[in-house]
Amino acid sequence: MSAPASSTRQLAHFVAGADYSRLPAAVTEALHGLLIDYFRVASVGRHADWVGKYRAGLAGSMGKPQASLLYSTERADVVRAAGINGVIAGSLEWDDTHVGAMLHPGVVVWPAALAIGQKTGARGTEILAAVAAGYEVIIRIGLSVQPAHFQRGFQSTSTCGVFGAAAAAAKLLGLDETGIRNALGIAASYAGGVTQFFLSGSEVKRIHAGKAAAAGVEAALFAAAGLSGPPDAIEGRQGFANALAGAFDPSVIERRLGDEWHLLRLQMKPHAVSARVLAAVEAAETLARDGTRPDMIESVTIGIPSVIQGRLTNNAPADIQQAQMSSPFAVAMAFALTPDDGAPLVLGFEECNRALARADILELSRRISCVIDPDIEALSTTEYVAARVTVHRKDGTQREAVIPVPMGSPDRPMGARDLLARFQAMTAGVIEASALERWVAVAADHDRPGWADDVMSLHAGTVEGRT
Repeated sequence: MSAPASSTRQLAHFVAGADYSRLPAAVTEALHGLLIDYFRVASVGRHADWVGKYRAGLAGSMGKPQASLLYSTERADVVRAAGINGVIAGSLEWDDTHVGAMLHPGVVVWPAALAIGQKTGARGTEILAAVAAGYEVIIRIGLSVQPAHFQRGFQSTSTCGVFGAAAAAAKLLGLDETGIRNALGIAASYAGGVTQFFLSGSEVKRIHAGKAAAAGVEAALFAAAGLSGPPDAIEGRQGFANALAGAFDPSVIERRLGDEWHLLRLQMKPHAVSARVLAAVEAAETLARDGTRPDMIESVTIGIPSVIQGRLTNNAPADIQQAQMSSPFAVAMAFALTPDDGAPLVLGFEECNRALARADILELSRRISCVIDPDIEALSTTEYVAARVTVHRKDGTQREAVIPVPMGSPDRPMGARDLLARFQAMTAGVIEASALERWVAVAADHDRPGWADDVMSLHAGTVEGRT
């Protein structure tokens, strides 16, 4: 009896065999929504300070103009285009999330696949098959090493993301199973990204998705040139899992690979905060709409699962990065910013940034504590985190709201229509409605060569897709 194939080999075999015609209808429908969401978050991220800094660091080294930069007529070589586009879309905490794998797959896979898709002139169906495979590679590797990987201080969008970017890029470059396996093997040497920013602040997390996208594309290009990588780079004795996690469950990678799709179990974000904070925000919004105003509040307790204790419980954030990772600060914002007119609460990047300058929100945040709640622990899963928010009012009364499943989670999903509505609202006055409608039609027409050129043609005010 032959030995079982390694995780690295099995992933390469899966990616090599990925075909749009065999994707379940639910997967192709989800991919359409995920593409819309990728462009939605990028529409805000394109003006972020760190995007300018990242580009300034690359000044003079943009290479041959092979692929487009998001919302721009500018182009760069595929490695740098993937990197810049990953930073644009992946730096605002608004991107799709797999909670159990503790990562954001879309902002790594889409930049890599669209850049190589432009280089090769691939059909949309080919790009979507590669993207689906890339998502699955990232999520399965992430699930196989969590939570030990996170506990060691690694940020898995960056570390695991590089494998998905390499897989999607290698697939679109036409590599066979051996070539894809080499791309994964090479990608393992790029895997990195630590989480000290949770504790000390800084902007470095803002470039993690772009770093992974660029590195994955580069790994695929090296494999296409004939460079080899370890055939057991993920599971080997000194491979990725043992070096960066220690605890590794290969069965998570191998179980129902090709039949079960984890991209159907993503958390989509109505707010630009950590996915594990969303239920607490929704609970606070519920209480605010029921009449609890900030001036009524003596203190607040958030019931949390143990997984976020110490990571997302800082009630005195020092900068925007820490603010977006803070349950107390997000809850304080929800109490202060929930509209009185019934309009939906949206905590975007700018709302978070402005809230940092508001003494009332900062002061309320300091009066909010997080406690491990066994009932909330039991309600939380590998796909979403529940929350209980209890308000201790100045008049001696209490109010409580429990959100077992936050909006946007796989069990309370936001579909493509809702994501598009949010996209339209966020870009009103920036992108003409007719241009966005045309882009949506272009993006939905998958069976055409040069699809990535058309999709990347969305600019402020116009879409220049071909007919």
